[in-house]
Amino acid sequence: MNDARNPLVRLQDLQHFLADGTLEDNLHQQAAMTSALLGAASCSIMLLGGGDGDEMRMSVYARHGELPEAARQASVARGEGIAGRVLASGESLLIEDIAKSELASLARHPEAGCSLLCVPIRIDGKIVGVINAASCPGNAPFGETELRLLEVAALFIGKAIQVQQLQHLLDSRFAQLALLQEAQQKVGESVRTAYRNPEDVAKILARSFFREMTKAGFESAQIVSAASELIGQLNLHLHEKGQTGASRVES
Repeated sequence: MNDARNPLVRLQDLQHFLADGTLEDNLHQQAAMTSALLGAASCSIMLLGGGDGDEMRMSVYARHGELPEAARQASVARGEGIAGRVLASGESLLIEDIAKSELASLARHPEAGCSLLCVPIRIDGKIVGVINAASCPGNAPFGETELRLLEVAALFIGKAIQVQQLQHLLDSRFAQLALLQEAQQKVGESVRTAYRNPEDVAKILARSFFREMTKAGFESAQIVSAASELIGQLNLHLHEKGQTGASRVES
């Protein structure tokens, strides 16, 4: 690879992964740092987006280096293509030469001599996406060292996403009060240590929202109406996010 440093030395670069700024900015920075870490020609981070459960699909949220247009525009389901297979299996993948691989027909750019890595990104054990890296044509293929480095990078990326999600949730005073009330019911636990998963925080907020509306005297039909409004706002947000993502990919 281009970067011939000892792998343990290269791992020191990962200390920069938990940077400040928006999630989008961080993901682009992490894609660039990962590419440099591996000596890769390109690196892309794909995250699950619209849909629900097994119907959710992945798309490219950040990238560094050149990607084929088909890869930039792709919306990938579980089991679909190389990235979709890694998403479904949860197993990292190393392909030394994509053109000679049995998966060549699934590659969007099966150039001879091109090496590929694909590793799942997890948050608390749940797969939320994958990170891909492709080697420079003419360079030595990726090996086990690069695969392990990318797996470590994927752990940092998952933690960075989780931290950003929690910071965004906790910006709300309502969220802070809801978490405080919940934590007070758990002897010996604090808000900081009791809830580290954004999904747990979201459920707590939902329960608190329901309790407060009930205490305020709202009827069941009115609470349902409020929930419907919340879903409507979510759909609008996802639609706007999808349009923004499409514009960003095109650029």
